[in-house]
Parts: sequence; structure tokens; C-alpha cells
Amino acid sequence: MTENRIFNFNAGPSALPLPVLKEIQESFLNYKNSGMSLIEMSHRSAQFDEVVNDTVARTRRLLNIDEKYHVLFIQGGASLQFAMIPMNLLGVGSSADYVNTGTWSTKAIKEAKLLEKKINVVASSEDKNFSYIPQNIKFNKDAKYVHITSNNTIKGTQWHSFPDTNGVPIISDMSSDIFSRPLEMEKFGMIYAGAQKNIGPAGVCLVIMRDDMLKLSEDLLQSETKTLPNMLRYNTYSSQNSMYNTPNCFGIYATQLVLKWLEEEVGGLAKMEARNQEKGQMLYDFIDGSNFYRATAEKESRSLMNVTFRLPSEELEKEFIGQATKNGMGGLKGHRSVGGCRASIYNATTMEAVEALIKFMKSFATGK
Repeated sequence: MTENRIFNFNAGPSALPLPVLKEIQESFLNYKNSGMSLIEMSHRSAQFDEVVNDTVARTRRLLNIDEKYHVLFIQGGASLQFAMIPMNLLGVGSSADYVNTGTWSTKAIKEAKLLEKKINVVASSEDKNFSYIPQNIKFNKDAKYVHITSNNTIKGTQWHSFPDTNGVPIISDMSSDIFSRPLEMEKFGMIYAGAQKNIGPAGVCLVIMRDDMLKLSEDLLQSETKTLPNMLRYNTYSSQNSMYNTPNCFGIYATQLVLKWLEEEVGGLAKMEARNQEKGQMLYDFIDGSNFYRATAEKESRSLMNVTFRLPSEELEKEFIGQATKNGMGGLKGHRSVGGCRASIYNATTMEAVEALIKFMKSFATGK
């Protein structure tokens, strides 16, 4: 641990890189000699323009995307996107395909149905309690998009390769694994991510939307949904550089610093992926080799971001979580909907943290 900080395994809001937190701390009262904090600064100022534009530029470089992708910052988290997507992209007579891999996919499906949009749930892993990612899915060629959740924080599953949709654009909720690995962006018409799991504090959602998807939205707004409020339209954000209204200035600034850390200290997404694979492999290997702990996700679908596991009894799980807290490890309690234990090992979680967790797990299992 550093400076009396715990090892933070929270699922979200979650750990941020220590260098980012230190830079925020050092500049908090006087941002770049402006005489004020960034959170006091006008979002119309040249200084904040620089923050937004640099965050966009770093996003483009890290994901290797050009101007045909629009980088937007929208409030309301990923949960608002569950509704905004069908509102903007599904008109009368059109439909979309959804893959249900658990809680967040289920909520996205529910929102689309609430809006009375036509969607097809083309695959689901509900038959095995969402412990795996479906494969060999048959998609509808006339679907406007295919919606997936790339990583399930609650069930501990992750898409390790993305499906062949025969040219139908993928829209992916990447809240919990964005920037954890390189992406073949040509497959995606849109990705979105609530910042609080892997790229920043809660309150801002990063949306990356391709030209053709934005045009689909604009055409639909012109022809059918003219009464859709401005704040629920993607073109409101794309045309105003995400500053139609006052954005989450602090959230965007913190995201900028996380992306700077990824670029300049980690060295890009390929190196970040290698780190994440090493951390995940180490923890899963220990669990698989133990007679005391049991991973809950099927091996081929296991998440490198959220490692979910059980102990022999719920009583032992409670004791484990309590003892872990006393030993400087926080956030190991599983989601309230499933119980058990969960170690979220996002980008900012260090190898030191994973090694400390394994050492504690060994000690707890043996009573030594």
C-alpha cells in the first residue's frame, strides 16, 4: 500500500491511478496558475476548451479512430444510454438485436421495450445464470444495430472476441472494460461507457459514435421523432462539442488525466492489455488451484476486470470480507444481487494489489 491507502477492489466507483489522483490533488486549488480550481472555471473558457479537446484527441489516439467517429461526453451514465440508443436509432418498422448476458444487458432490453421499440433478443446466457458469453449467434441482417455488454461486472463474464454480425454495426456498453485493450473499431457503430469503473469518477458517460449512426439518428429525428427533447439527441452533443449545457467538467478533466496516464506512463492499450492479462491469469490460476475458492464464471468467458468467486459457505464469505477489510483490502463483497465475493482488477489496480490479495487468500484458507 501507499500512504496508508487500501488496496481498492471496488467495482465502481473504483480505483483510479495514483499518479492521476496526485496530479488532481496538486492542481486542485490553482489549476495551471489560473488562480482557481478547475471545478470553479467556466466551461466556456479557453482553458476548459483545451481540456475537452485534449481528452477527445487522446481518445482518438488510444483507440486509433479518425474523424468519422464523434467523441461525446453525456451525463446520466450508461443507464441513460439504454434509453437514448433506441430513442435515436429505432423508428417505425425498424428493429435491433440484443444479446442478454446479465444485469446491464437486461436493463438495456427493458428500457427499449418500455419505449415500445421492436427488439429481438437473439441470444441469452440466462439458462446458466449468466455464467458464460453466448457463441455462434444468428443475427438479423436487417437489424439497425446489435447491442451487447462487453463486460458484466456482476457475473464476471467478458466478450474476449466480438461477434461476426454480417456487417450490422455493434453498439457496446463498455463501461467496465473500455481502454483495457485495443479494439477493432470498424466493427462498432457506437461504444459507450460510464466513466466510474475504468476511466474516471462517476457522473460522465463517454460516447463514441460513428458518422453513419449519427446520420441514422439525425434522419430519424427529422422524419419521425421531432418532439424528442434536445438533451436526449446525439446531434445536440456532436454539434456543440459536448457543451450544449454545462458538462461534468471535473469528470472530463479526470478522464483526460487517466487517458494521459494510459498514453504516457503505461504506453498504450496493447501494454495495458498485457498488464490486465497478467493480473487476471495470476488470480484465476490461484483460485483454480485452490480447494477452498471457486470461480463462478465459465473459464472461456471469465472477465479480466471482475473476478467473481465463492467460498465454501456464506458465513465464511462474510468472515473473509471482514478480515480482508481489516487487512487493508476493500470492495471484495459481491454484488447484492448474487452474493459471494468479487475482486475488480481494473486498469488502475496494480500487480502489487493482486499479489497482496492472493497472499491474504492463502492465509485465510489455511488459517495461518
